[in-house]
Amino acid sequence: MKHWFTYPLVTHPCNPEFMSRQGVLRVARAAEAAGFDGIGFTDHPAPSDKWLNAGGHDALDPFVALAAVAAVTERISLIPNIVVLPYRNPFIVAKATASLDLISDGRFVLSVATGYLRSEYRSLGVDFEKRNAIFDEALEVLDGVWSHERFQYEGHDFVAGGVTSNPRPGHVPIWIGGNSPLTRRRVAAHADGWNPFPASLQLARTARTVALEGLEDLIPMLDDLWIQVEKAGRDRDQIDVVFTTGRPGPDDARFNAEEHLEAIEAMTSLGITWTNASIPGDSIDRAIEAIERYGSEVIAPTRT
Repeated sequence: MKHWFTYPLVTHPCNPEFMSRQGVLRVARAAEAAGFDGIGFTDHPAPSDKWLNAGGHDALDPFVALAAVAAVTERISLIPNIVVLPYRNPFIVAKATASLDLISDGRFVLSVATGYLRSEYRSLGVDFEKRNAIFDEALEVLDGVWSHERFQYEGHDFVAGGVTSNPRPGHVPIWIGGNSPLTRRRVAAHADGWNPFPASLQLARTARTVALEGLEDLIPMLDDLWIQVEKAGRDRDQIDVVFTTGRPGPDDARFNAEEHLEAIEAMTSLGITWTNASIPGDSIDRAIEAIERYGSEVIAPTRT
């Protein structure tokens, strides 16, 4: 099992510490020292006030933030959680991904999804109703421009004639996020990992997704994923699966490391390969305390 967390910009307004250079670098260094295998940043370039004031959260640009993390770490994987792929022209995503993979010595994982905020799509000038078609088109462009010296493609809103884009990365793992059967078919056909979205019934309605409240909900989805993987002629060992233990995080008075370790054992038996820890976002000091505690009480025992 590998361990990661999303940088804890989890509220609006956020504590300004979390949008500072020192905040990002301190958290990144602490994560690597504690044994975490990855760190992620969310993607909200144009969130609406309505969403922010209804429980949304602020965000740094994930490519910029992860470039800063790359500069002060040596081992930890850089995993946006997630890049909303239709928000950007796919050639922009391909260039940013290849550049970040290069300067991090191959540590970038491109975790993507279609997103759900209609207002953000509107602000960015992208048709929300076409998001699935745009997403699939982007996957084709990423593969093509990274694989061919002179790549041509006619998209919904662009025509690329003979594009050569350097640097061309080695193999950048692509994870696809989401809870729908369509997501799992995409993973089986195109991706290296599935990053489902833990969501209560209420959150699932807001995010226009399938509810996913724990392992009991995940198991039938996993069964479907493995069927799709077999149909695609692939081995399930080729696919990373990301989930959470669902237990209170290391900043919570109810935190119990043994419960996390038991849950991790159960998750591993189901083919889950990455678990996402919950880190507090009220102060950098508390975040680092939680990172260190999780490292010593959960990560370290799994490495002995």
